[in-house]
Amino acid sequence: MPSETPQPVMVLVRPQMGENIGGAARAMWNFGLDRMRIVNPRDGWPNQKAIAMSSGAGRLLDEAQICASTAEAVADCTYVFATTARSRDLTVPVMTPEHAMTVAREKIAAGQKVAVLYGPERAGLENDDIALANAVINVPVNPEYASLNLAQCVLLTAYEWMRGAADVAPERMSMAGSDWASQGDVDALARHFEDRLDEAGFFFPEPKAEGMKINLRNMWSRFPMTRADIQMLHGMMRQMVRWKDRKDD
Repeated sequence: MPSETPQPVMVLVRPQMGENIGGAARAMWNFGLDRMRIVNPRDGWPNQKAIAMSSGAGRLLDEAQICASTAEAVADCTYVFATTARSRDLTVPVMTPEHAMTVAREKIAAGQKVAVLYGPERAGLENDDIALANAVINVPVNPEYASLNLAQCVLLTAYEWMRGAADVAPERMSMAGSDWASQGDVDALARHFEDRLDEAGFFFPEPKAEGMKINLRNMWSRFPMTRADIQMLHGMMRQMVRWKDRKDD
């Protein structure tokens, strides 16, 4: 059975290719959605090409509801979105996917049942389908090439649903198994480099040596280093010193 998590119902209206139905299932499952309804699929149901393309989301297809008409598919819904590039023939709110999914979350939180309609690949939703909707979702795309694949359209909407529902930071640092270096770690590295560079005669002339050391320490402080970075830099310096000693011998 579909999960009990509050979510919109994704309705594929007269889809023509099983591969696109399977791709839509994948897109939904990627972002935690599992309520699909299919209106009068051209090639019948079940569809082996849809199952093959679903790549692990087959359970979603097993539980999909097959409907004879768009009206039947949304009969139990209280708020319906239609994804289409054609909305000029009707007076209806037109929303971006991001805003539409914000409205969907608000409606669902208030106890309403929400559906999103997606049209067939070749021509999209017809006006009779769109007339059943309370609002239109219009994806901002290149006006010279506005055609979106069915699965792509589902993915865009599902992504916006997940993005708004999950507390996901806009940026995070992947630490690759290490921790940030402490100030003590950075200080030890700075002293190591200062000592070896001092032995090599780097801090010259003498009147400028103190300022050069301060600049070097400031440079280390500006780098966001991990403990692994610190260890590697220590190792680099030790190896350079060993190489010089062997060369001198």
